[in-house]
Amino acid sequence: MKAIWNGAVIAECDNTVVVEGNHYFPAASVTQSYLRASAKTTVCGWKGIANYHTIIVDGEKNPDAAWYYADPKSAAENIKDHVAFWRGVEIVA
Repeated sequence: MKAIWNGAVIAECDNTVVVEGNHYFPAASVTQSYLRASAKTTVCGWKGIANYHTIIVDGEKNPDAAWYYADPKSAAENIKDHVAFWRGVEIVA
C-alpha cells in the first residue's frame, strides 16, 4: 500500500492495519520529512486521543492530513506506532 499526496509517496508498506476503513501505516514506513507536528487533537471513544501532522510536499501544505494515536486505549493497541491519512491523500495498492 502507498499513501500519495501532491505526487509524493508519503508512506509505503505491505502490512497496513485497516480500522474503520482507514489504512494505518507503521510509523517506520512513513517518510517523516514530509510531516510537521500539528497542535490539533481529537478524541475517539474507543481509540483515545489522536494527534495530527500537517503534510508538506514541495512547499504545499495539507493541514492535519495525517493522524496517529501515541497512547491508544487497549482496544486499539494494534494501531500504536501507526499513522493514517485523509484530506486528499490517496491510498493505493
